[in-house]
Amino acid sequence: MKRLAVYCGSATPADPVYIEAARAVGHALATRGIGVVYGGGRLGLMGAVADAALAAGGEVIGIIPQALVDAEVAHRGCTELRVVSGMHERKALFTDLSDGFVTLPGGVGTMDELWEAISWAQLGYHEKPVGVLNVGGFYDGLIAFNAHMIEVGFIRPQHAGIMIADRDLDALLDRMAAYEPHDTIFKMTAAQL
Repeated sequence: MKRLAVYCGSATPADPVYIEAARAVGHALATRGIGVVYGGGRLGLMGAVADAALAAGGEVIGIIPQALVDAEVAHRGCTELRVVSGMHERKALFTDLSDGFVTLPGGVGTMDELWEAISWAQLGYHEKPVGVLNVGGFYDGLIAFNAHMIEVGFIRPQHAGIMIADRDLDALLDRMAAYEPHDTIFKMTAAQL
């Protein structure tokens, strides 16, 4: 993996565990020689990931909509800052520029990015690993819900391993590096669906 898209919140929660985890991710990716592709913001977990990766000598590509540049939240210290027209273009570039996705805690935007990465993998728009770093149990409910969707049958057995979740960053990155692509919907016949 040469680059990973990092999805995370632009907020700074009161509990420092989230900012510390974001810094750890930025630092770990840089020391492993993996570039960061992220939302281009300077605030919250986003800014912490970027700052830590840059401080460790890593490549950081920010992708940010013009409206957020106008709101003065862009991180001007990125290796490269790409300004796009909107969220659809932003998410497409995340996919095009990265070899996988790591999701840290975040809000609605983070969830949108995570589920789109999973959905696109399921369909076959990409065959890249989708990781979830379960910081302090933040994603316990989401992981349980994903398991429930598998159990009920809304996620096919061959797609059950798309979301790779772990509480340990090194273990998560190792599991992502070892990810084997699954049969995508685009490669399946109607009888297999």
